[in-house]
Amino acid sequence: MSRRHLPPLTSLRAFEAASRHLNYERAGDELAVTASAVGQQVKTLEAWLQRPLFTRLPSKGIALTPLGQRYAASISQVLDQLDEATARALRPDMANILTVSTMPSFALSWLIPRLGVLKQRHPELEVRISVSMHLTDFTREDVDIAIRYGEGAYTGLHSELLMTETFFPVCNAALLDDPERPLREPSDLRHHTLLHELAEGIPKYVTWPQWLAYAGIDDIDASHGPRFSHTFLALQAASSGQGIALATSALIGDYLEAGRLVRPFAQQLPGAYQYYVVCPEAVAERPAIAAFRRWIHEEAARHAELR
Repeated sequence: MSRRHLPPLTSLRAFEAASRHLNYERAGDELAVTASAVGQQVKTLEAWLQRPLFTRLPSKGIALTPLGQRYAASISQVLDQLDEATARALRPDMANILTVSTMPSFALSWLIPRLGVLKQRHPELEVRISVSMHLTDFTREDVDIAIRYGEGAYTGLHSELLMTETFFPVCNAALLDDPERPLREPSDLRHHTLLHELAEGIPKYVTWPQWLAYAGIDDIDASHGPRFSHTFLALQAASSGQGIALATSALIGDYLEAGRLVRPFAQQLPGAYQYYVVCPEAVAERPAIAAFRRWIHEEAARHAELR
């Protein structure tokens, strides 16, 4: 690795503070130094770069040069990352504490019901579940490992396929033998309410129009019916007899085994996305993370056998 060519950190801090305040005195108050000390550090940095970062105004104020604007934006990000890295380094040793980030539906329907098995297998681990729909930024968030839904292209991260999924209709068993609206084949869906999940931000997520086309049904209007923000809400509505939901094999939970929902048809459509276990490469073999990875893959394999 080549030797880093870096300016003095003290000068960078003074310049970054001055770039935000556009005032040496206020920057000095933030850094607990005098305004003249800030000015001197900025001059040192300009001399090191051999380029001006500020324009001195007639009113004794300062303004960033175009180069100064670009440099200040970059330096602010670097200092934020350095601050976060330092905060992490100063935390107490939490080798056996794992923070796992995942989507709300996956946490509720799949992960949380299995945490008791993890505790039996690894009583030394303390797992904290964090739910979020955005991709985890491991450099800024206090997250050790994430379960994510996508195509597996997570640049710079250790990524492992956890499970695939298929989509199929589910309903309350009472609807199967409804004397007026029996469910015998997919075309019978035209007589029932379709329950929808709002899959915003997931362009390839399988919805009713895709499933109906896959089943060869082209004369059912799938634009109507209640809409729910999460899978588990749509499944709850279906189990209450409010209509037919489009379930995924990954998030069906124990609804089928417990008899709260049934599959009226055998047709199932493979999804475009899969579930992945994701973490930084540097910590993938950390004992607690490695133990969690082994356990969750075993649980996913067992889940696949039961489907």
